[in-house]
Amino acid sequence: MMHSNGHTSGPAPAAPAGAVQDGGDAAAPARKRPCPGERRIQILQTLAGMLEHPRGEKITTAALAAKLGVSEAALYRHFASKAQMFEGLIGFIEQSVFGLINQITTQEEHGLRQAHAIVRMLLSFAEKNPGMTRVLTGEALVGEHERLQERINQMIDRIEASLRQCLKVAVSQGAFPPDADVSMRAALIVSAVQGQWHRYAKSGFRKLPGEHAEAQLRVLLG
Repeated sequence: MMHSNGHTSGPAPAAPAGAVQDGGDAAAPARKRPCPGERRIQILQTLAGMLEHPRGEKITTAALAAKLGVSEAALYRHFASKAQMFEGLIGFIEQSVFGLINQITTQEEHGLRQAHAIVRMLLSFAEKNPGMTRVLTGEALVGEHERLQERINQMIDRIEASLRQCLKVAVSQGAFPPDADVSMRAALIVSAVQGQWHRYAKSGFRKLPGEHAEAQLRVLLG
């Protein structure tokens, strides 16, 4: 299950076959095969769902195919490798997170409030998407292709740059001290967010990342 601002619901269940009338003369309609785009989404949603069980077995294409009720060959018709499947999840995270950051900075002119809203969004996104949190922390990428972790690192750098820009706006508006080291503060905020993500994942998703968020924001941003 993948959620962004609201959420993307899971794939709709296949319609049940038509009931056989009395003597069984009525034939059940043929089951509709998902189009390629729908099947790709189903694969990614299933992978994300499997990642929500951090103490389970290592996710393999065989296990993923079994969960979907298809062959491994069917998976490879949509993704050339498991690394490509993870890239699909990372792409969803990037689209969701940066879409929401753009929305925040467009709708809110006050730099300090922008930073507050971005931090709340990052914590909320993780809480709504526990499987994705394991991707964000890199835990789910251990043993996978190194380019996946590099892409996550680049995304974290972009988030930090967005927060740095918010703090620069806050300084220009007199809401932050003019001699504030905005680069250091943005790095500190991102480290705190990542710490909450790790805490959430390591606790088996019991310790919610948004716990005490307001108090922590007051410490980080005033």
